[in-house]
Amino acid sequence: MDHAADAHRTDLMTITRFVLNEQSKYPESRGDFTILLNHIVLGCKFVCSSVNKAGLAKLIGLAGEINIQGEEQKKLDVLSNEVFIKALVSSGRTCILVSEEDEDAIIVEPSKCGRYCVVFDPLDGSSNIDCVVSIGTIFGIYMVKDDHEPTLADVLQPGKQMVAAGYCMYGSSCTLVLSTGKGVNGFTLDPSLGEFILTHPDIRIPKKGKIYSVNEGNAKNWDGPTAKYVENCKFPKDGSPSKSLRYIGSMVADVHRTLLYGGTFMYPADKKSPSGKLRVLYEVFPMSFLMENAGGQAFTGKQRALDLVPTKIHDRSPIFLGSYDDIEEIKALYAAEGKKE
Repeated sequence: MDHAADAHRTDLMTITRFVLNEQSKYPESRGDFTILLNHIVLGCKFVCSSVNKAGLAKLIGLAGEINIQGEEQKKLDVLSNEVFIKALVSSGRTCILVSEEDEDAIIVEPSKCGRYCVVFDPLDGSSNIDCVVSIGTIFGIYMVKDDHEPTLADVLQPGKQMVAAGYCMYGSSCTLVLSTGKGVNGFTLDPSLGEFILTHPDIRIPKKGKIYSVNEGNAKNWDGPTAKYVENCKFPKDGSPSKSLRYIGSMVADVHRTLLYGGTFMYPADKKSPSGKLRVLYEVFPMSFLMENAGGQAFTGKQRALDLVPTKIHDRSPIFLGSYDDIEEIKALYAAEGKKE
């Protein structure tokens, strides 16, 4: 890459321009999705700024409250949640919001109500804030059809019904990865312009990867197929090189690496968490949506992740996602286990 030439580019594809270009392909579009996305982008910029100056602004540390998941809330968690709720409501395009930080869904008042439902984790990986590990925002978007008034049932749908999903990672750079169901694109925030610029067009995950990502501290509680897959990663029987273990413990960071480099990200069910640990609506579904649109797969140990039908807004699920061939191997191990039973 010619960095010197790149620094003087003037024809930049910003995320707003990108979405407007996509919108122009649908003459019937009213621009509502573009407006909604602009408000999500604004929320991401605000949180990015807050994360970058968290230490100086005394935003690091605990807020002193426990959220619905039983986790201590960090100050930045609370701030990020407020930022996204206000940004989404003020867009005038949302009707129902589901946040990791709130016990109940937020029903938008009729005067500001639109046709989109947004599910989001305002600050994923926040336990890593104090040690400056990459953290991020995850979001998924559903659309309510015009033939009925919005209800919670419009959110409790399979992930395959989402119209868009993405995440924004706050790390060495601020990167927003988005899919509207036709491919996956990555945008990086240029602080000098205050704009997200298209830097990773048409992301495609390698068909097979060399990395696996899992919390091996839980190994004693794993089921047979998970343990067998990890053993195969370490001691392949076909003579191929062993896979490398890379685990950050921040889902956004681990999935982002998996998306770009290939391999698998796993958070399986185990004896401690028989229903899995990650939340279906705002963690499993958006990341699975992105992974499938980049050519990978997402699997729960029983079925395609995007076919799950949540019954509660904070439902949890096991998840295996990543390169197509690697997930095929995991699916085969679970199928073989099922035949034994």
